[in-house]
Formats: sequence, C-alpha cells, structure tokens
Amino acid sequence: MAKKLNLTEALKKYFGFDKFKGDQEAIVQNVLDGKNTFVLMPTGGGKSLCYQLPSLLLDGTAIVISPLIALMKNQVDVISSMSDEGTAHYLNSSLNKSAIDQVKADVKAGKTKLLYVAPESLTKDENVEFLKQAKISFYAIDEAHCISEWGHDFRPEYRRIRPIINEIAEAPIIALTATATDKVRTDIKKSLGIMDAVEFKSSFNRPNLYYEVRPKTKDVDKDIIRFIKQHPGKSGIIYCLSRKKVEELAEILKANDIKAAAYHAGLDSGLRSQTQDAFLMEEIDVIVATIAFGMGIDKPDVRFVIHYDIPKSLEGYYQETGRAGRDGGEGLCITFYSYKDLQKLDKFMEGKPVAEQDIGRQLLAETAAYAETSVCRRKMLLHYFGEEYLQDNCHNCDNCLHPKEKIEASKLLVIVLKTVVALKENFRSDYVIDFIMGRETEEILAHKHHEHELFGAGEDEPEKHWNPVIRQALIGGYLAKDVENYGLLKITPAGKKFIKKPESFMIVEDHEFSEDYEGLGEHEGATSALDPTLSAMLKDLRRVVSKKLERPPYVIFQDVSIEQMATDYPVTLEELKNIQGVGEGKVRQPYAKQFVDLIKRYCDENDIVRQADMRVRTVAKKSMLKVKIIQAIDRQIALDDIATAQGLEFGELLDEVEAIVYSGTKLNIDYFLDEVMDEDHVDDIYDYFAESDTDSLEAAIQELGAECSEDEIRLVRIKFISDMAN
Repeated sequence: MAKKLNLTEALKKYFGFDKFKGDQEAIVQNVLDGKNTFVLMPTGGGKSLCYQLPSLLLDGTAIVISPLIALMKNQVDVISSMSDEGTAHYLNSSLNKSAIDQVKADVKAGKTKLLYVAPESLTKDENVEFLKQAKISFYAIDEAHCISEWGHDFRPEYRRIRPIINEIAEAPIIALTATATDKVRTDIKKSLGIMDAVEFKSSFNRPNLYYEVRPKTKDVDKDIIRFIKQHPGKSGIIYCLSRKKVEELAEILKANDIKAAAYHAGLDSGLRSQTQDAFLMEEIDVIVATIAFGMGIDKPDVRFVIHYDIPKSLEGYYQETGRAGRDGGEGLCITFYSYKDLQKLDKFMEGKPVAEQDIGRQLLAETAAYAETSVCRRKMLLHYFGEEYLQDNCHNCDNCLHPKEKIEASKLLVIVLKTVVALKENFRSDYVIDFIMGRETEEILAHKHHEHELFGAGEDEPEKHWNPVIRQALIGGYLAKDVENYGLLKITPAGKKFIKKPESFMIVEDHEFSEDYEGLGEHEGATSALDPTLSAMLKDLRRVVSKKLERPPYVIFQDVSIEQMATDYPVTLEELKNIQGVGEGKVRQPYAKQFVDLIKRYCDENDIVRQADMRVRTVAKKSMLKVKIIQAIDRQIALDDIATAQGLEFGELLDEVEAIVYSGTKLNIDYFLDEVMDEDHVDDIYDYFAESDTDSLEAAIQELGAECSEDEIRLVRIKFISDMAN
C-alpha cells in the first residue's frame, strides 16, 4: 500500500494530477519493477506519463525512441518545466554540434533523466559508443507500430532497435502504441525480443467521437467549406494524401475566409514549426495536412478531423481521427470516399515488392469495407482491433443515426460457411464470392473449383448481398480472417454450429457510392438545388440581351452558368465571379449587372434566405498555366508549340483556351488560324456559329464534320466566342 501512496504522491508532485487514468499506475509500477512492458492505449489516453514518471523515479537515464521530432521538443519542454531534479533532452538531426555536446555532458554527469532519440540517430556509431558509457534505466519505444510492416507507418530503421539495444546495454523495455491489431502486437514483441512483456490493453472505444463517411463528389470542396462554416471558430484537421492537394485545398479555404494553413513534410522546417505553433495558439482554425501532421501535437480541443481522401489503412484512420476530442468533448470525424480514390491507392502499390503489395491491398480492403458498410462504424472499427462492441446502436455514427432496414440472410450465411469449408479455408473473400456467384475465373478454373457441386450456389442472389454477409459474419464470430496468411477466411466453432442449426441472421446492405451523388449526409443538412423558376427568368433575360446585342444566347452566358446562378443566387458582381464560366471579363460586360439585379429582386420578393456562407470562392488552381497561355498567345507563339512547352496534349490546350475565352478574356488567335487553316473554312465555321442557337461541339461536328476536323471547329469557335462575347 505504501508504494501505491508514493506513486500517487509522485504523480501529484511532478504532474499535478490527483489520480492515475486507466492502467497508468499498474504500467508505471511494472516498469519500476524492471519488467518488460507492452502498452496499447488509444490517442489521448496518457501514454507518455507511463514512461515519464518512472524515468523521474529511477536511477540513470531512460532512452525514449520516437520518430517524432515535434513531439520530442514538446515533451522535453513540458518535463523540463515540471522538475528541477530531472533534465530532459533530445538527440536528433535538428541539433547543432554545440547543442549535442551539451546533451552528452548532461547525460554523462547523470543529470538527464529522459533522453529522446530518433531511431535514425540511435543507429549512428558515435551515438552508440556514447550511450555505452551512460547508465540506462530502461528503454521506451514510442509509436511502436512503426516496427511492423502490418502497421500503418512502417519504418525499416525500427527493425534495428533490438540489435542496437543489445550493443549498448541490457535494460527493461516498454513499447507503446495507440493502434495495433493482434498481428501487429505480436510483430512488435517478436522484433523487440520482449515476448515475456506484461501487456496492458485499453479499450479502443472513444464514445465522444462521431464517425461518418460521405460520398466524395465533384462538390467535395463546397461540402467541406459548408461543414467548417457550420462550426465557426472550431479547431480542425483535414488530411489529404498528396502534398499538391494539401496546398490547393488550403488556398481554397483561405479564399473563403477560413483561417487555414497547409502542412506537409516538403515544407521548410521553420514554416512547419510556425504553422504548428499558430494552430496551438488558435491563430489558425484549420490545418490541411498530409499524415505528417498531428503525431505529437498535443491539442486537446480539435473538434473535427476530415479525411479528404480515404486512408490507406484502418490503423492510420483510427490514429488520425483520434486527434479529435482528446479532452472528451465533441469530436466529428468525417471521411469522403470514392471508388476512384481506392483505385488510385491500389495503383500506387504497383512496382513495390509482392509481399508489400499484398499487405497494402489487404489493409486497403479493410478500409473499403469500413467505408461501404451500413453496420455501426464503432462496432466495425473495434472489431478490427480485436475488441467486441456489444451494443447494437452507438447513437454516434451515421449508420446508427440513420439505420438501414435489416434483411434476413440466414440462408446466405449457410451458403458462405459451406463454401469456406468446401474451399478448405484456403481463400479470401473475393475468391469465395466469385465461387458463390458461379464465375469461371482463371483462378477458379486452375483449381478446378468450377466442378464442385456448390459452385454457383448463390448466383440467383444479388451480388451486392455477399460482401455484407461475409463482413457481418466476421463481426458475428461465424468466420475469422487469418491475417498472417493473406486474409484467408476460416470457419469458427460458432460457424460450424450455425451450419448444423441455422438461426435468424439479419444483415444491412452496404452503402452504394456513386460519383454523381448529390448532397450531404442528413447529419449536416442537404445542399441547395436548382431553382427552376429563377432559371427560366434568367434564360428569358439572356434571350432579351442576346437579341439586343445580336449575339447567340450562349455567348452571353452558357447554360451551366445560368444553372449555377439559379442554385447559388449571386446578388453582387463580386459573387457573380464565383459562378462557373464567369470571369473578370464577363463581369465587366454591361449586361452582367442586369442578371445580379434580377436575382436580388427575385430573392427579396420570394423571401429567399441565401446561404451566403456557402458561396465557395474557388482558387484558380491552374491560374499560372492560364497566365502563361495568355502571355504566349499575346507573343503569337504557335498553339502546338505552347502545348509542347506546357506538357499538354493539343486537345488539353484547347480545353484551357476555351475556358479562358468563355470566362470573358479576349484572345486573338488569328495569327495561328492564318497559318493552319484555309480562309474559306474559317469563314464557313464562323458563320455557322453566328447563325446557330447552340455552341455544342457535337452539333457543329454533325453539321460541318465532312468538311472540317474537330480541332478546326474548336479553333474557330474560340475565335468566335472571343470576338462576340468579349
């Protein structure tokens, strides 16, 4: 009892807390007793204290191996401010020689209680030699999932930790991670040589986090801006997979008056630190980042985490969403999902070693299953980490708040279970589904499974039912997945029992994600839609203006622009610039004001409440390209040469030039037409557009195709729009 009292007193003395959280006290005691320790504790659970407190109570220096330079600095500052008795230092590539000498002197003098080391620094010969002279109390391996190829952030240098510890000096090891499946846990313990470690596993359930997956549509930027504006002043992180997308999205948010900044590993380290500090100090509300951000950022009040792209693994997803609501308050986790992103991630794996591709694809399949399922997301997530969630409805995810109707699938489950047995538990779910559906794939023919009596047993059922049956059978414990062995499906004792004595087995169908999905999840309300009355009025005005100016209506505004005006209700010329196909040139036309005046009058007369904060100001992602094209045309450089210089196909260049003239900028391409086209041809096509009531390329090709090529028609259409509209 005395020891426990001492630990509580030490906790109060060094950290100011009256009591330990969860397993912290038992973990600290285990380290003090000199035993190897394995800690699995979700983000925000207080992992750092598990090694910080024992380091202050034991003789010698505790070596903390961590990949996170930002975290090292942060924690060293915290520990140094807490205790005069124990100095904390870090040793990594950010230090100059004199700072390194000071650290080494303090360690030799026995002043340093905690020494944070990056794994790359640990492997340097001079550091190994130096640490051999130090008295080491224990080793703490933070972010231990980095050891495993099955972890979401595998780092090869982590595999070298055990051999280097053997070289430096034997001492107890504590390994800590926020996310690890059974497979990853075993991998970590094997690699560190601590199979005897006492394991402490906290629940993965974060009840305060709300999970939602939304279809990723062409309006994803608008959806995100709407979401942020509905949560004004709240801190959030948006994760993107590419640095390019991080920078683009940060610019779009800033253009829409959101205090945002970009963060990725390619930025200058000074700028990264500055951005982190600004986020912590709440000078910035939103960080748009690659996964390089957030590890080691101890900000308890992040209120939302948005995944712009589907993550590569559920472990990564859990780690990143875990940065929301660490204070126990609201944490909204919104993920945007599309099949295209999945295909893109799959393609990235090509060229990697086969074993790595296989692991990557299995992890990706788990993420896709999570996104597509209609089952409680919390249940699905916890099942992945080997934890059973017993409630049927968590009341805090999109699937539980808007449950789908359940259907009876007892017969389907029997077919699946019998198939797994028939295939000798030797295949993955995609093969099982091909077999059930009676598909004679190359692999099935090679195994002669098309000759089996069960082949095609479920071909009369809709294919969309089989994935949810398998996924929900895994959650229900009728099937198990052999992760070590390519994710092969195995039948459990409960599954064998079910075949003999089937009972009710209700499933919910998966979500179907289509690219043309309109709107948001009901959790946040629906998007605005086209106002048909206003659309008709705007088209009438366009007709009047076109007659007066003796120009075709599409020259005034294209249909797509009219439709967006009737959706977004722009009432000022500044707002009109945000409409697709409308640029500075169009806004300067005298008739532009007539359109915004009409919209304003209509809104006033019909009491329309405009969601002005939903006017998404776009950032011209290709603005530099457009500027280069305009400048090159002004210098009368041949269009095919401009395309080559900008790395574009000729058709892609014409796309850009069309966008420029349609948005109201005048371009003179006569010099190029004179060179590549017959004058009569130019006149014929020009006259066609002058008399036509549509600028449709298909219609023009149908009319003129026998005489002219598509490129010729497009070139003259560009000249016509530039002359007439601008």
